[in-house]
Amino acid sequence: MRNIYDLTLNELENYLLSINEKKYRAIQIYDFLYVKKVASFDDMTNLSLELRNKLKEDFVLEKPKLIKEQQDVDVNKYLFKLSDGNLIETVLMKHNYGLSLCVSSEVGCNMGCIFCESGRLKKVRNLSAYELVTQILYVEELTKSRITHVVIMGIGEPFDNYDNIMKFVTIVNDPKGLALGSRHITISTCGIVPKIKKFSEEPFQVNLAISLHAPTDSLRSKIMPINKVYPLDDLINAVKDYIKKTNRRVTFEYILLDNVNDKDSDAIALAKLLKGINCYVNLIPYNESSNFTLKRSNSSQIRTFYDILKKNNINVTIRREFGSKISAACGQLRSNKEE
Repeated sequence: MRNIYDLTLNELENYLLSINEKKYRAIQIYDFLYVKKVASFDDMTNLSLELRNKLKEDFVLEKPKLIKEQQDVDVNKYLFKLSDGNLIETVLMKHNYGLSLCVSSEVGCNMGCIFCESGRLKKVRNLSAYELVTQILYVEELTKSRITHVVIMGIGEPFDNYDNIMKFVTIVNDPKGLALGSRHITISTCGIVPKIKKFSEEPFQVNLAISLHAPTDSLRSKIMPINKVYPLDDLINAVKDYIKKTNRRVTFEYILLDNVNDKDSDAIALAKLLKGINCYVNLIPYNESSNFTLKRSNSSQIRTFYDILKKNNINVTIRREFGSKISAACGQLRSNKEE
């Protein structure tokens, strides 16, 4: 049976028309789902009993099951069980500008980046739109707070689940839905070029982040297998085309790995690669894992890397670290119950 959180407002309107109900009922139902946040169709009290019973026949109104919650300074990590028993993780980050939720887009991941825990479990399946939407709803329910920003940077490659991601954005961006502003939503991709091109044609003003992590093809192909399919020239050209079409700035994410991609020469090559592009670089201190031999760059080299980019007129920040003590930081999310 279909989960009602999987319907866009337009799809819900069409469903109601198909059962000879008034189209405006869709707005009432969306209000119950995303504003009043009812737990049952029976709670939709201004709908007729007949319509409520029909909704119960055709849809379920379910969220994932919380298996475990862990807390660190300004971070909560949630392990959720989906209806088929698969597991995902979701991370809440508390900023001075609001609450940001990092949602997962797939069970497992096929991208195989050598520094990322999420890819240790190969992709099992895509998450449906409702399975992304309900990550937000459940965390809002748990915290009794409104999520103000969403980053699709959890388990999985979002552009490998493109259609469901676009539907998710449609639902949460809808003024009658969660009314989450486009510019408060960020989608991260490791560089699936055809989907970046397709994304440039979408009507949303959603932020795009590129997981780059290396300034040359030879190095990037060693740590990110996707580069063998879509090398840097193709990726950078797609990003330039995206910027030209959307007039949106792009973020490049760059995890600093000790003696792998953090040398002065790498910083110089990165500055050369990104010269003239409307972007900024987010440097990410690596979060070490017992499952990998890779090490974090030392603080001095991180600062040197930053300074080289600055001197070459690249907008750059060093990401504030969140949740490493509970394996909730960048690259640490998994689809299992391991500590």
